Amino acid sequence: MNLHGNYFLVGMMGAGKTTVGRALAKATGKHFYDSDHEIESRTGVRIPIIFEVEGEAGFRAREAAMIAELSQQKDIVLATGGGAVLNPDSRAALARGGFVIYLRASVDDIYLRTAHDKNRPLLQTANPKERIRELFEARDPLYREVADLTIDTSRQSVQQLTHALLAKLEHHHAHR
Repeated sequence: MNLHGNYFLVGMMGAGKTTVGRALAKATGKHFYDSDHEIESRTGVRIPIIFEVEGEAGFRAREAAMIAELSQQKDIVLATGGGAVLNPDSRAALARGGFVIYLRASVDDIYLRTAHDKNRPLLQTANPKERIRELFEARDPLYREVADLTIDTSRQSVQQLTHALLAKLEHHHAHR
């Protein structure tokens, strides 16, 4: 399917940005990037290590630089880290550089998908569910602010999500 331009996926950790992003890129013939993976491959270390060594602020600076760079590419699908929208420059770069899709999942869904994942530095806490709720409440308005389209991911398979997304994108392009 021929959809021009860039597609950027935002949303909480565990919302399915990477999985849906890959499927969307495959369906549209675009190149797929995941900002977290790009940071890991360039630094040569896992994100939890970056958090440990440089703190969240250090990681966020790397993330903002990566998003500034990737958002200027042509014809890509980019999955961003859950906290990428915290940076106003990153929000502006995403809004400017392409069509932003918010994959919105419930706190319960996110908890089920991420609670036992050791690669989630923000969840290494006594009460991960409470932490997810706090993060969701802080970030949901920012995801909404930057998104051109919001898709509810709950109880949908990747295939269903991707089909729904492609249908909405075709519709959007037809009515511009």
